[in-house]
Amino acid sequence: MSAGGGKKAILAALSANAGIAVAKFVGAAITGSASMLAEAVHSVADTSNQGLLLLGQRRAEQEADELHPFGYGRNRYFYSFVVALVIFALGSVYAIYEGIHKIQHPEELSNPIVAIVILGLAIALEGFSFITAMRESKPLKGDASWWRFIRNSRNPELPVVLLEDSGALIGLVLAFAAISLTMITGEPIWDGVGTLSIGILLGVIAVILIIEMQSLLIGEGATPDEDAAIRAALVDDRCIDKVIHLRTQYLGPEEMLVAAKVSIVPGLEISDIATAIDEAEARVRAQVPAARVIYLEPDLYRTQAVQQ
Repeated sequence: MSAGGGKKAILAALSANAGIAVAKFVGAAITGSASMLAEAVHSVADTSNQGLLLLGQRRAEQEADELHPFGYGRNRYFYSFVVALVIFALGSVYAIYEGIHKIQHPEELSNPIVAIVILGLAIALEGFSFITAMRESKPLKGDASWWRFIRNSRNPELPVVLLEDSGALIGLVLAFAAISLTMITGEPIWDGVGTLSIGILLGVIAVILIIEMQSLLIGEGATPDEDAAIRAALVDDRCIDKVIHLRTQYLGPEEMLVAAKVSIVPGLEISDIATAIDEAEARVRAQVPAARVIYLEPDLYRTQAVQQ
């Protein structure tokens, strides 16, 4: 998937979260609901996060230079990692603090119906953003489960938006339940319980994203399917009869570095070897389009070569 596909999901989330944040702050001011205020801060964090993801995509488009000869593609991983930290710092920590405070010092809600209406509107807007992210993710997801897609995707923005939106929807349901219970029971402590639950939810999502984005930032290799496809494409059984060893690493979501030592059939002329290497690179790119940077080292298969 190109950056444009991810950008559509990001823009949908940005628009939805910006509108939701304003509505939630108005609702929190009218009702005095801590869970509504926590959700408002959550939406501000989400809106900021979409801006960071767009900035990461823009920075990743910089041309390679002497200092960064492989380009700036990993900016998308870096800014997605920052997003995970923002979710934790602005969303989770604040909501947990506010939730504990409201449990210790409950406050009566005023006009809770206003909060219910705003939460209903927010659920509709978040649902639109979530459906857009799912639609944009399906071509990359294939037959894999959604959890496997989040764990294995080399595209950082779509998993981030999916987790943000799913967390936002669950958080809205928690806020809705907390305010409803407060209205039914007359006990404002439920508002604090809902706020604390939202904070814990955001913390879990943030930790998942931090782990995944850190792995991408350090550098992940080809997926098992891509690895098998590269190995199969390198061998033609005419000039190249074996892959001695293979190393891969994603330089960005759509750019993979492939470095391999391949076994050449003995007796070939240098010109034949050069042609075989060029053809092998073409086969790899045809099978795995992300493999844009390829370095192949011809050798004869022997025990020493395998150990190198």
